[in-house]
Amino acid sequence: MKSKLIVALDVDSYEQATALVKDLRDVVDVFKVGSVLFTRLGPKIVEFINDQGKQCFLDLKYHDIPNTVAKAVESAAALRVFMLTVHTCGGADMLKAAAKVSSRPLIVGVTVLTSVAGDVAGEVVRLATLAKECGLNGVVASPREIDLLRQALGVKFVIVTPGIRPAWAEHGDQKRVMTPAEAVAAGADYIVVGRPIIAAKNPAAAARRIATEMATTPAS
Repeated sequence: MKSKLIVALDVDSYEQATALVKDLRDVVDVFKVGSVLFTRLGPKIVEFINDQGKQCFLDLKYHDIPNTVAKAVESAAALRVFMLTVHTCGGADMLKAAAKVSSRPLIVGVTVLTSVAGDVAGEVVRLATLAKECGLNGVVASPREIDLLRQALGVKFVIVTPGIRPAWAEHGDQKRVMTPAEAVAAGADYIVVGRPIIAAKNPAAAARRIATEMATTPAS
């Protein structure tokens, strides 16, 4: 079984990103490319990840009129990305247009960003239910909402969880957080970790430490 760990390449240069992929490739199968890195580097960073035999989670959170989002999904499919994000608040027509693209990657809908504090569980479940009804493969949601999502949407619906912070790492600007082991035990399909790994003195050692913690949970 492939690792549930996704590492966010939240860096500013091609040199930093490629060095991290090379350093972590023995531990990590999927790397997240977000809007900052993709805007700076474009498709070449996705191509590099593919060339290393790894997979790209393209996190650009598409949110536009249905035809534009469908075309964006087609472009991402041509780049051979493994998974991508759309904003569920874009509405049913937009989500359905994305889901109908043939030979597309996995599409997960962003619900409520993990930087948002407060009681948002009801809104997360509502948006996730919409995503499933429109044909998406899953959602991105805080680990705090995993149990509710599993109850509402079943075990086959993909849940990707950012807001993951090991007990030994700072929370930063994330509000609704959980440790890697807790998130896996709760039922996350993938967890996204950025700064605790990429800012570590030894990123590979940090990634192995997290992977080991995840592997020792009963749900892994």
